[in-house]
Amino acid sequence: MENPINNKILATAEVFRNLSSDQLYQAALDNGEGRASKYKALVVTTGDKTGRSANDKFIVKEKNSQDKIHWGETNVPMKEENFNKILKAFEAYAQEKRLYVHDLFGGADRDFTLPVTIITEFAWHGLFSRHMLVRPSEEELKKYSSEYTIINFPKLKLDPSTYRTNSETVIAINLDKKIILICGTEYAGETKKSVFTLLNYLLPDINTMPMHCSVNTGQEGDSAIFFGLSGTGKTTLSADPNRSLLGDDEHGWSEDGLFNFEGGCYAKLIRLSEEAEPEIFATTKMKNTIIENVVMNDNGELDLDNNSITENTRGAYPLDFIPGVTLEGKTSHPKNIIMLTADAFGVLPPIAKLTPAQAMYHFLSGYTAKVAGTEIGLSSEPTATFSTCFGAPFMPRNPIEYGNLLKRKISEFNVTCWLVNTGWSGGVYGVGKRISIKDTRQLLNEALIGNLSNIEMRKDDNFGFEIPKSVNGINSNILNPRNCWSDPAAYDLQAIKLVNMFIENFKKFETDVDENIKSSGPIIN
Repeated sequence: MENPINNKILATAEVFRNLSSDQLYQAALDNGEGRASKYKALVVTTGDKTGRSANDKFIVKEKNSQDKIHWGETNVPMKEENFNKILKAFEAYAQEKRLYVHDLFGGADRDFTLPVTIITEFAWHGLFSRHMLVRPSEEELKKYSSEYTIINFPKLKLDPSTYRTNSETVIAINLDKKIILICGTEYAGETKKSVFTLLNYLLPDINTMPMHCSVNTGQEGDSAIFFGLSGTGKTTLSADPNRSLLGDDEHGWSEDGLFNFEGGCYAKLIRLSEEAEPEIFATTKMKNTIIENVVMNDNGELDLDNNSITENTRGAYPLDFIPGVTLEGKTSHPKNIIMLTADAFGVLPPIAKLTPAQAMYHFLSGYTAKVAGTEIGLSSEPTATFSTCFGAPFMPRNPIEYGNLLKRKISEFNVTCWLVNTGWSGGVYGVGKRISIKDTRQLLNEALIGNLSNIEMRKDDNFGFEIPKSVNGINSNILNPRNCWSDPAAYDLQAIKLVNMFIENFKKFETDVDENIKSSGPIIN
């Protein structure tokens, strides 16, 4: 069934519906939306918006959903009459335009699939959507019935004074009308994160945990969840040649197991190394891969080290571009959960074992360092931050709902939890060195195959979690971050600073969690 709003949008437009990836690729080239690289990847730029416009996202406050939304800094209310005014601007803008319509699924497990129709102004945004969401089969398309619609018009700019927005850019979510309006930004990630926001809103009602994470599975069927914000290594670390990738960014955890929300990957490309990340590197040389904001010379060669456009360069490609991927989009319940963080203070160890209570504490805390370029307005320096559930901008409900759901599933399925720091060691950012991917991979491999289950551990003085004293193939000094600093007293000061940040941040949860969770955080000695 078509949303009546869709009919108004498409009434006079030239509509291209459910084109193939090859057709959208060619349309993008024909429209001048991008250029083909030497290896036929589609290279595009996104103008002045090279990351998410976090300050331009709104949720309509209406009676059917308002009591379920955790209103605040990330879930900003919009009045219904204001949304309706914006919708009329979309309807007027769409007249006699060339539009691309895509009937897709959010969620690979058909028992939990959300049918989403996406209407795009750019052909390459359509190709992006086909990469990132799940593509229905021909039989499924015959009986396809859309539930939500996302309309993305990058060239439509709204006057903030007229439409009561923060800028010319708007991401407006109306859960009652089941429609999301996006305009004023060419950054394609807004579409994918809009679908994620919908699933984060809907799935907890059916005891299914939506997660900002990557997932892979070992040869013995042992699945692992990797929580983490952009830049912490979700995509890089889950693309392991010895394990099958389920997906790199968004998943659900139902009573039946884990399932991917998406049909592709959206990998950071800045300073991508063929040696360190061969599977992802190979996708940059494939036709239909979308290369965002990467500098390309006149010979069609990419300069992946060049950040002159943005630090947030990206590659979007379907899952089957990665060898050994789990194409059915589903796998077993996890054996391990990895919580990734990029610690800019050089305090956290490269790996630590968490109790279930500590896991919930760190999940609610969501500590990392945001790297420049992921969002509009960040400085060139990483900024230490706490993003609840490792994905606060996409979580419409109260974080405690997600935390309690995760806690129950960890207990029910007896999952082992780890905190892994992919950030800095031996000093703060700019002084210390970033922990190598090689060392992180080795530590993860040892954890995932069970080699860290029965080894000698020490209790961290500040955070209380357990840290291995030695790990096969790893210099033992890096396991104790204090030993990596030339001045141990300077480390102690940074540790106190970080502990205080954790304690201050967690105060907002103290009335909603039990004493066991509260006491699982760091302490000042």
